[in-house]
Order: sequence, then structure tokens, then C-alpha cells
Amino acid sequence: MNPPNKQEAKVALITGSSRRIGAAIVKKLHATGYKVVIHCHHSLSEAHSLAAHLNSQRANSAFVVQRDLTAPCAAEEIMTAVQDWAGQLDLLVNNASVFIRTEFTTFAETDWYALFDIHVKAPFLLSLAARPLLAKQSGAIINVTDTHAEKPLKEYSVYCQSKSALEMQTKSLAREFAPEIRVNAVAPGAIAWPEHNNTLPPELQEKIIAKTPLKKHGNPEYIAQAILALAENPFITGQILKVDGGRSLLG
Repeated sequence: MNPPNKQEAKVALITGSSRRIGAAIVKKLHATGYKVVIHCHHSLSEAHSLAAHLNSQRANSAFVVQRDLTAPCAAEEIMTAVQDWAGQLDLLVNNASVFIRTEFTTFAETDWYALFDIHVKAPFLLSLAARPLLAKQSGAIINVTDTHAEKPLKEYSVYCQSKSALEMQTKSLAREFAPEIRVNAVAPGAIAWPEHNNTLPPELQEKIIAKTPLKKHGNPEYIAQAILALAENPFITGQILKVDGGRSLLG
């Protein structure tokens, strides 16, 4: 356990942040002066490597917490760890995500629970657990959704449903938690190509880019920039910011 780090700098907790988009968010927030809590489940070595790199730049400015977000009491345990390390929380970024194809001929109910537990239940419980800490700081919650929350992606029906539910959660909690806490979301488009079983062939990647008005693939840095903008603007709540190169404008 890292020693307590109770100082005046803002503190951010980013779930699923050891790599890819999450790591980009961590680096961006850290570069602007935030202390960062790097959450991971499986990618512990990557999380520790990232924390070590950031701590070499600014001592005791990054902390790792490993939890399965679907485990009982995970949200409360994470907030206790944050409280013990930093003594405060200014920003919660619910970034953890899973990407599972929906097979209608052999539908697995476990996939439903996996997607809704990570995309809906976990952010809700984390937001509730973080509320007392965030309220003290007039803090913010930012959820990472998906442009396909509005326009469904073929073969990923349950994934799209769960991200749509997260967008409604964003708007609902914005009303419930105001005026102490702002709640917004960022909806990425084609930012980081899917991995493993969901890898897209080059021709499909090119097709997606061709349908994007800005005619290029995104970068995790763009999501990090959007997160920072929403975190620092005190008069925005209940909004979904699309970062998709304009693709959501098209049918």
C-alpha cells in the first residue's frame, strides 16, 4: 500500500486505465497536475509500469488499485483505497469496458451479464460510492460510452444496449447529483481498433474511415482531451460529447 498522499492537487480515479484509451486519459490528467488512481483488473503489470513512469516524473502522484468491478463491495473497497491514499476525489472516469459480439444462434446469457455489469451496474455503484467524496470537492463523473449507443452496430446488439443504458445513467445522475456533482459522458467513435476475437480486417477498417467525414482514424489522445475539457468546465452537466470524426452525422 502506498503511503497517504493528502495534498491540494486534484485527484482522479480512472477505471480500466492500465492501457489503450484509459492509459491515455491517465497520462493527460497527470500531465495537467492531477494525481491519478489507475484501476485495473487483469492488466496489473501494465498498471504498475504506468504508475512507475508517472511517479518518476512526480513523486507519489500515481497509485494502482486492482479490483474486479463485478465483485461484491468492489466500489466501496476502491473508494476506501482512494480515501486512504489521497484523502479526496475530484473526478471519477468510468472507462472500463468489454466488447463482446452477440451470437443470436448460440446466445450466452453470461455475455448479457458481463456487458451490463461492467457498462451499467459498475459505473452506477462506483458513482454512488464516490458521491460523498466528490460532493466535498464539487467534483465530476465522466462516463465513456460509444457512438453506437445511438446507432447500433450489427452483431453487437447487447453491447450497444448496455452503452445506451450508460448514457441514460449519465443524464439521470446529472439530475440526481446536481448541484454538487456534474455528470457527463464522452462517446468515442473509431478510436482504438478492437482486439483479439473482435479484430477488424484492414478492408473493414478502411471502410469505416471512408464513412467518417474527417476521413481519418481517431486517437486515444482525442478522448483524453475531451475528458479533460468536461472535467474542467464547471457549467456542463448531463451531456454526451461525441468524439467520432463526425461519423454520427451520417446514417
